[in-house]
Amino acid sequence: MRIGMMADLYKPHISGVTNFIALNKRFLEQAGHEVYVFTFGDADTVDDEPNVIRAPGIPLAETGAYLSFRYPRRIRRLLQSMDLVHAHHPFLSARLAVRYCRPYNIPVAYTNHTRYDLYAQAYLPALPDQVGIALLQVYMPWLCREVDLVIAPSAGLQRVLVALGVQSPIAVVPNGVDLAPFRQPCTPVAPEALGLQAGGVRLIYVGRLGPEKNLTFLVRAFAGVASAYPEARLVLVGEGPERDNLEDQVLRSGLQGRVAFAGFVDYDELPPYLAMADAFVTASVTEVHPLSVIEAMASGLPVLGITSPGIEDTVEDGVTGYLSSEDLPSFTAKMSRLVSEPDRRVEMSARAHQAVEVYAIERTSARLLQYYDKLVLERPRRLRRARLLWERVVDRWT
Repeated sequence: MRIGMMADLYKPHISGVTNFIALNKRFLEQAGHEVYVFTFGDADTVDDEPNVIRAPGIPLAETGAYLSFRYPRRIRRLLQSMDLVHAHHPFLSARLAVRYCRPYNIPVAYTNHTRYDLYAQAYLPALPDQVGIALLQVYMPWLCREVDLVIAPSAGLQRVLVALGVQSPIAVVPNGVDLAPFRQPCTPVAPEALGLQAGGVRLIYVGRLGPEKNLTFLVRAFAGVASAYPEARLVLVGEGPERDNLEDQVLRSGLQGRVAFAGFVDYDELPPYLAMADAFVTASVTEVHPLSVIEAMASGLPVLGITSPGIEDTVEDGVTGYLSSEDLPSFTAKMSRLVSEPDRRVEMSARAHQAVEVYAIERTSARLLQYYDKLVLERPRRLRRARLLWERVVDRWT
């Protein structure tokens, strides 16, 4: 099968979606399928994998993103040679998938990876919440009607889409993780190498240091824990626009030596950082299928998170970690339990290690292929001939 993955952003940009597309592509290729990634960017970019097709676009400042509303003809023709396309972003790639593939009877799948309502609140604070929600309530149902398969990575996100007015059937298929690297023994990173005080109970966060991750809340909670438990340590792995603010917050809270910033870490080098930790903590409420949480659990770390779609689908409160409301005293109390109850941590660690087997990439890719096969076998009904011819003419000359 020839499969086209369509994404607004791809490597070298790093994100959970990017990592999943690359990993899923590799496993589908190992299963004998021909997989292409269609994205935007500089055509001179040197990729470390085959079949990455970049359409030109306008670079958006230093974000790594490119803006474009079309593919050149040569890329359109390649895209239209696919048996199936799978779009991973709604506003550019999914629209282009519908525009370029529907007239040629090519099935289109779409996975909604992100809480776009909450991202709008974080990055467009001047936009009233009601306006952002209203726009999504118009756009998302339309998009989901136009594609042939809508996928949510978690049951929580499925409920979010339904709340936005999506009436199309939604399949829940988790984004898979290659669990093997996180389960193999490795030499942990030395805490002293990060400027962290030796010993103690080490909590770790891995991800983007962005406003949508609620990290100022996380550091405030840790400050409360640190005042009661001198052995508490916190490591933040990642980069992003909030780093300066967070470093200033740590300084003002007197947490130097208790909180370490590891900076950006290549994905392949992540396991030794997780191996140094005793538990994983996150205060984000924007996750829909938190790969970093699954990777931490595969490493045997219990997880503390806030009850929200995605997190509550992954972490079982009191079993594989703790869930809390987005209330500072409650969250701080749960974090204190992680630090002060070593026997409980050991029990939850073993359960977390076992619980993530359902997210193994081998299992999720096989399930995704079942949907792909069904879509190709039951290709969407052809459009009325006049409309089909008109859309092909528009596609050819635009």
